[in-house]
Amino acid sequence: MPETSISAVLITKNEEEKIRVALESLIPLAEEIVVLDSGSSDGTEAICREYPVTFHRQAWLGYRGQKQKATELASHDWILSLDADESVSRPLRVEIAAWKKEIPQAAGYLVPRKTFFMGRWIEHTSWFPDWQLRIFDRRQGSWQGGRVHETFKIASPARRFKGCLEHYTYQSISEYLTQLESFSTLAAADAYDRGKRARWIHFLTLPPFVFIQNYFLQRGFQDGVPGLTVSCLSACSVYFRYLKLYELQQGQRQ
Repeated sequence: MPETSISAVLITKNEEEKIRVALESLIPLAEEIVVLDSGSSDGTEAICREYPVTFHRQAWLGYRGQKQKATELASHDWILSLDADESVSRPLRVEIAAWKKEIPQAAGYLVPRKTFFMGRWIEHTSWFPDWQLRIFDRRQGSWQGGRVHETFKIASPARRFKGCLEHYTYQSISEYLTQLESFSTLAAADAYDRGKRARWIHFLTLPPFVFIQNYFLQRGFQDGVPGLTVSCLSACSVYFRYLKLYELQQGQRQ
């Protein structure tokens, strides 16, 4: 029986500090690596061309649109979708290599994602295991979602791999806060479009609940100061999302 061939797809923009680790983890796992770049001005393209990748350029279509376009550019139907700040761990590479020799038992596979933050791996809070559908048959679904939180949707139940994606996301608190500014704005716009509205009860109850959930129920305290920080930042993220949603509401009333 022939092995299942995989196309790894990544979207990039100014990822020179992180992209090499991602690409190294895909060789020789994927038969093809597709990079779709949305206008990098740093060394991202030069680094990518050191590897056997197919490099494309596309003006930004939004996260969902960009990932859908990258998926469509692939030569193989089975896709491994990877962000530029992620890598495939060794255990996951071994697991996928064994899976490729078998007949796929599902249209998509969920993978746990572990994040490196403040000098350590976060093994609790809502950041772990953070299941992501990243290996899928593109014929069985499509990328869906709003301005943020895009995901590939399939109609049938997904199965799970045990090995982790390794996520090297924020190199500093400042980088997190910069992304929080961007993502909270996009998430608020998505919520507003869905008809959601911010009420005083949301500000009063949701941030404390998110902190308690992350730090106590999901045992963030076991990750030390980084776990406490993640719990606090998760609560702040909810607060800012609703604050920006409230701002949109006020703008419509003027």
